[in-house]
Amino acid sequence: MTGTLAAIGAGLAVIGAGIGIGNVGSKAMEAIARQPDAAGDIRSNMILMAALVEGAALIAIILSFFVG
Repeated sequence: MTGTLAAIGAGLAVIGAGIGIGNVGSKAMEAIARQPDAAGDIRSNMILMAALVEGAALIAIILSFFVG
């Protein structure tokens, strides 16, 4: 039973990370379309935020396996 709960927790973390990174990419593309001159700054901030979301998801996956 605990393995099932760990798998559900890991799955939810992956789904949340996918949604979060999708939103970051979507908003970055909108911002670049509105202000093409700032594309470099927007892109670097997008990569940083995607890395932070991915790191949080990785921690959530690891914790779900340790707790579950």
